[in-house]
Amino acid sequence: MLVADHLIKDFGTHRAVDDVSFSLKSGEVLGFLGPNGAGKTTTMRMLAGCLEPDIGIASIAGHNCVQDRLAAQSRLGYLPEGAPSYPAMTPRSFVEFGLRARSFTGQSLASALATALERARLGDAARQPIATLSKGYKRRAALAAAIAHDPDVLILDEPTDGLDPNQKDGVRALILEMAQTKAIIISTHILDEVPAVCSRAMIIDAGRIRFDGTPDQMIRKGGDGTIETAFRSLTQTVKAAEDAA
Repeated sequence: MLVADHLIKDFGTHRAVDDVSFSLKSGEVLGFLGPNGAGKTTTMRMLAGCLEPDIGIASIAGHNCVQDRLAAQSRLGYLPEGAPSYPAMTPRSFVEFGLRARSFTGQSLASALATALERARLGDAARQPIATLSKGYKRRAALAAAIAHDPDVLILDEPTDGLDPNQKDGVRALILEMAQTKAIIISTHILDEVPAVCSRAMIIDAGRIRFDGTPDQMIRKGGDGTIETAFRSLTQTVKAAEDAA
């Protein structure tokens, strides 16, 4: 459902993404991990068709994200970093606006709108201006917009950022529910989310993939069994090998 094929992206003299390749099929939830500046968001923006790669191909459901951008994006739900939205709109009008832009009308519009607002657990906040909402509710409004058209692929950049513990549990449960029929990428700094919702884990650092396996395999790389230690161990091993070469 999703393919990154030798993606490279430079910003001036800085190589943000360096020959990244992987694929994702329906039913997989990929935890995309790495330190700040590792290349996670740049990779996801290329897969979402928001940024063109300098080299390589990104595709969604068989559609090239550059040459066939609209078709690719029609099969994609994207929650960007920062959850951008229109502050004067309510979550309800924001989600409806996105659905109308995707040609939803009549009963299909009403049904998709109601389902998205319910799944994101917006409650009474759905009718308040987004500018007045907390960070967590703004995040949930953007999540509702991302999932409203029932896409085959989801790219979620920090989906639980700003949520309280109960809200995080709700979003994790929603991801597990949707994962049965979708391919999902989650970028997160909340490391316990990886074993909680992901079937696969990937570590990227300095624009390169350092690890691709199961969450359990990643945790076992750490001497004390934690993901933090696993991350340090993996990156140090890879960098030592590169230095030796």
